Amino acid sequence: MNQLKVALADDEPLARARLGRLLREGGCEVLAELADGPAVLEWLKKSPEVDGLFLDIQMPGISGLEVMAELVDGQTCPPVVFVTAFSEHAVRAFEASATDYLLKPVSAERLEKALSRLRQGHIPKRTGGELKTAMGVAPRFPIKAGEGHVFLELKRTTHFEVEEEVVYAWAPVGGKLTRQRTDWTSLSEVEEAFPTAGLVRIQRHLLLRPEAVLGLRAIEGGRAAVRVAEGADLEVSRSVTPRLKEMLGL
Repeated sequence: MNQLKVALADDEPLARARLGRLLREGGCEVLAELADGPAVLEWLKKSPEVDGLFLDIQMPGISGLEVMAELVDGQTCPPVVFVTAFSEHAVRAFEASATDYLLKPVSAERLEKALSRLRQGHIPKRTGGELKTAMGVAPRFPIKAGEGHVFLELKRTTHFEVEEEVVYAWAPVGGKLTRQRTDWTSLSEVEEAFPTAGLVRIQRHLLLRPEAVLGLRAIEGGRAAVRVAEGADLEVSRSVTPRLKEMLGL
């Protein structure tokens, strides 16, 4: 296995240290661990030979996207993997022709996929929902139906739930919210299939489509409950509640 020479940038010291450790455990030589965008640009002037850059998207001063834009303008841009806590940034990452993007907290398994893409020198192919949207077809996915499958449009889905390594899609059927079994085994696979859909992980086992939210109310402990259908409320974790409120314009 080829050892990749990489650099990373994240303004959060703990996140920066954790990603550096995961990269080393993944067989990489980490040449630099930087705290912001300007440091990346300055470092690359002295050390341009790098196989990949892992850039946090949201950094003070210059964002990861702005760093890549400057590098592209100068025609010295190495392959970039964006790292972000917000799945809604995925569309901008793909528009910037990033090699990959990782959602925090980064798992060793997901990181290995990104490293494999760097080793192969691939720009990732557009996946599922993104490709269909570009073709003017509504994003959809297969669900189990007897011995076969039928297709469910993403816009009809309120949320996804994982239970014992089986992902279920919830959608109104005959006026009642019901769950349909998919072929996915993790919510990460759903996020990867629809990177531009803005899906939000509101609990470890729940992935919400924000456009499906009918209402939101505050509950104890700084959390919130969102209504996705009549009589169907989902609890949002305290850490995600502020971001979801902002996305909903509250």
